[in-house]
Amino acid sequence: MRLPLILAALGCAACWGQAPTDCKPNPLNIPEAKYPCVFPDGRAMFRVIAPNAQTVRVSLGGLNLTKGPDNIWSGATAQPLVEGFHYYNLVIDGASVADPSTHTYFGSGWQNSGIEIPAPDQEFYQPKEVPRGRVSEQWYFSTVTGKWRRCFVYTPPGYDVGKTKYPALYLLHGWGEDETGWWTQGHVDYIMDNLIAERRAKPMIIVMDNLNAVKPGQSATTFAARGLVPDPSDHPAPPLAARGGVGGPGRGAAGVGSPGAPGAAPAGQAGRGAPAAGGRGMMGNSAFTDMMFTDLIPMIEKTYRALPGRENRAMAGLSMGGMQTHMTTMANLDKFAYIGLLSGGSIAMSEIKDPAQFKKQIKVVFFSNGSVENGAASKANVEDLKKAGINAVFYESPRTAHEWLTWRRSLHEFAPLLFK
Repeated sequence: MRLPLILAALGCAACWGQAPTDCKPNPLNIPEAKYPCVFPDGRAMFRVIAPNAQTVRVSLGGLNLTKGPDNIWSGATAQPLVEGFHYYNLVIDGASVADPSTHTYFGSGWQNSGIEIPAPDQEFYQPKEVPRGRVSEQWYFSTVTGKWRRCFVYTPPGYDVGKTKYPALYLLHGWGEDETGWWTQGHVDYIMDNLIAERRAKPMIIVMDNLNAVKPGQSATTFAARGLVPDPSDHPAPPLAARGGVGGPGRGAAGVGSPGAPGAAPAGQAGRGAPAAGGRGMMGNSAFTDMMFTDLIPMIEKTYRALPGRENRAMAGLSMGGMQTHMTTMANLDKFAYIGLLSGGSIAMSEIKDPAQFKKQIKVVFFSNGSVENGAASKANVEDLKKAGINAVFYESPRTAHEWLTWRRSLHEFAPLLFK
């Protein structure tokens, strides 16, 4: 009787160490990492080595892991995760850390782990056998901020071997993110390469800068990372529990089960794209706009073969980047011909002082939201703009909230409208 018990125990240990055959490694895992893995129905399984820990939790829906006989913590989500990209962290005995099994992504003010749940339309943001563009890192000195700044620049297929000049889209990330967001989380290069190959979008340069800009002497606490010691703000953020847990409200990471689950903050409400309460109001700060016209655009048009002039410039941004786009473009309608606000509000007719002039200057106004966000105001404003003869477009991403799949899909719809 003793031998079967030993064999059973060994077999159980083997079960703990093996990934179920239908649970595929997360595409964002480091090489050879089998966990986290994703089941066909969208559920995810996690395994964490923390033999001396008392508790281990995954911020995706507050999943509590269980310690097995091999001293490895594991667990699976009870419900499918919402399709698309999600940030997450491990909480080990109260300390929030990135999962060492995945690559990390900067969002909500810190480096997070990431998990990708396959979407039925994911082909549009996957690499394909088509001519490829290039994303380059570009440093420049800003006389407005008094600091060196970094942006990433997408140049279309054929740019490196030609002499053609191209129009430019200035594309911004959201709150708590940086200039890497659209490239690493958003897959801007794959989306554009595929659209250009399909002849749906015109080849263009895309400039991805960091909207977190302040002038010398101004407070930058709106953009500060969370969890710093000491807290850089004169008004420290509330404890994690008061902020909705480690996942944070509206970050998309906790979007477990059907749309509308925790993590799906409607547009206009506090969430992933909004600065914490008590912070300095970024939208009252003109530093980014001043920097853009004084430093960024001149550098791009000098360093790259970017066509100058309003008709060759577009500006768009997601969430807080959309709010920055709104502020910058509406105050400088002579500088841009295309405006895109992706989960970043909308433009009401009451804001337009001269509708006839606006119609003449702005060729496309584009608003988008996830279907789980509150896009009612954007839809209504689009209808009002259309009645005034303005070319306005609204797009709603199915089954998504305030998250990267909403914005990937939004770019996929917005880019074909540009520079026609």
